[in-house]
Amino acid sequence: MHDKNELCKKIRSLYPDIGECGIDVTVDYDAVKKAWIVDLKKGSHELKTHLEPGDADVCMAGNQCIGLGIQIAQLRSNIDGS
Repeated sequence: MHDKNELCKKIRSLYPDIGECGIDVTVDYDAVKKAWIVDLKKGSHELKTHLEPGDADVCMAGNQCIGLGIQIAQLRSNIDGS
């Protein structure tokens, strides 16, 4: 299993415009759901998404986080539309 800080830093390296770890991006593992919970905030906008452990492995291996990328695009759209 990955460390939440490592995963957050990886997400920030792939998507540098989303903010700071612990402030705009929060990553925590939910043992009940067996998934990483990624909470993205920008101003008054917020999106929470799940990142399956296998998807986190792909992200950490240096590849794009497809599902997370879609959520980040949605957050950007919400911000631009407001």
